[in-house]
Amino acid sequence: MGYCLAHAKITIAPHCIHKAIARNFSLPLLAKQPMSQLPPCPKCKCEYTYADNQLLVCPECFHEWEPQQHATKAVETGAKILDANGNELKDGDTIIVIKDLPVKGSSKPVKAGTKVKNIKLVNGDHNIACKIDGFGAMGLKSEFVRKA
Repeated sequence: MGYCLAHAKITIAPHCIHKAIARNFSLPLLAKQPMSQLPPCPKCKCEYTYADNQLLVCPECFHEWEPQQHATKAVETGAKILDANGNELKDGDTIIVIKDLPVKGSSKPVKAGTKVKNIKLVNGDHNIACKIDGFGAMGLKSEFVRKA
């Protein structure tokens, strides 16, 4: 016996939409992040944002934006970000990881001495956004890197 979803009356609270979507569809890596790691909506400051393909979406005002846009705007108003040696970091710098860093979801760590090119600075706990060969896009803390 089949069940037609078109006639079902299902109400999902805005803050639960990301859970319902994640259970029913195959989503990119961005959507699998916990809500607490996704930035709030830049328009209405709603904390219940969710990922839809390569965009972040606000369930309250339906604003859509790219995560990189939010990260760039956050740094423009922020303070200086310093590496482990006290040198100021800037967007586009090349850095070197100074100790082995475990990566969630991976059996191998990012090794000390790994060179990372073209970084972007963002506000938050992990204030460096970058791509590392063999791992992909990730965030690093400035206290575990030095300027190359």
